[in-house]
Amino acid sequence: MANEIPRRGFLQAAGAAAAASALPGAQAPADKPVRIGIVGVGNRGTSLLKNLLDLPGVEVTALCDINEEHLRRAQSIVEKAGAKPAAGYQSGVEDFRRLVERSDLDAVVTATPWQWHTPVCVAAMKAGKYAATEVPAAVTVEECWELVTTSEETGMPCMMLENVCYFRNVMMVLNMIEQGVLGELFHCEGGYQHDVRRAYLNPQGELKWRGMFAASHNANIYPTHPLGPMAWWTGINRGDRFTYLTSMSSKSLGMNDWVAKNVGPDHPNAKREFALGNVNTTLIRTEKGVTMTLYYDTQSPRPYDLILRVQGTEGIYSGTLEKIYIEGRSPKRDAWEGTESYYEQYEHPIWKALGETAKNYGHGGGDYIELHQFVRAVRNKKQTPIDVYDAASWSVIMPLSGQSVASRSAPVDVPDFTRGKWKEPRALDIGV
Repeated sequence: MANEIPRRGFLQAAGAAAAASALPGAQAPADKPVRIGIVGVGNRGTSLLKNLLDLPGVEVTALCDINEEHLRRAQSIVEKAGAKPAAGYQSGVEDFRRLVERSDLDAVVTATPWQWHTPVCVAAMKAGKYAATEVPAAVTVEECWELVTTSEETGMPCMMLENVCYFRNVMMVLNMIEQGVLGELFHCEGGYQHDVRRAYLNPQGELKWRGMFAASHNANIYPTHPLGPMAWWTGINRGDRFTYLTSMSSKSLGMNDWVAKNVGPDHPNAKREFALGNVNTTLIRTEKGVTMTLYYDTQSPRPYDLILRVQGTEGIYSGTLEKIYIEGRSPKRDAWEGTESYYEQYEHPIWKALGETAKNYGHGGGDYIELHQFVRAVRNKKQTPIDVYDAASWSVIMPLSGQSVASRSAPVDVPDFTRGKWKEPRALDIGV
């Protein structure tokens, strides 16, 4: 499929946007309003709404949700913030198609269940709006290609809101890597290891929408939290690319065990055969020979841990330990040291500028900075830091890992969504 889709110049169809993105120093007035619509204002969407309302020059003009209670709550939040009332859309699951056509919108953000992320983003881009989506951006290979081709054909960027990329430690390590402190990278390790069975099941043991994926998919169904930082660190789509993966899952125990303990052993979901194994392990190799180990573990009783370990020729960083070792610099040979002095020297400029404000928001400040960067791109008609190629390349690990698991861990090729553009090193545009 990758070779059958004709190449189109990114942003070619949007002359003004292309011109602006070609001028990295171009800046619009900080108070220029950026008008945003939000599709999906449940728990996550409401959190994004509150963050957006706190950003300078942002106006939330329209909201969409099939749940009337959620919609009214979100509209009330807008009004209590002293903003103009936001229009509401709730006439069925596809009423977002009316929202995206509004002339008073610059961008559309979606925080719906996963299967609606691509449809909303595609509709927004076709309507001439910037698109942003919660993770993952797509759940099938075909949806990943649809995002890419729509963005290329319309000239509208699509950003996946991967907040872990903007965590303080991730950004500090990125700065160190860009300055060569870790040397040449050759291996990373990360994982979404988080007991989220309460997000899969309600207190009565019935499946929520996320639980439906666990019942039917045996794969890494939520890969982007650890993968995004590793992709940024290693220059994926900016000088390197994923080439193939292999994946394996353990047996499934966690969902049944939770239902049996919390609801009762006779509940149907205590005996149901769930597709998703307790632990999925995926190995990825890049064109330049970097290897990545990616874990997915959401059904085990365990503390939250993204791992986020990166190894280079000069040293290693461990996010789990929040420790570092640099050969010839660390005080003790073959011994970890703390990171305090490294933050003093290598704190990322965006955290120096926004950290005091960001730390008051969710996910350690990552939520605030990711939305700040999206709004900055929209305001200045620039490409988003996490672009559509990133959104596709990181999200596609979900369906591809499932293919590998189903074929006894056979290698599966990762499509080149950039169609060769990855060979051109590009700096990440992150700034105030």
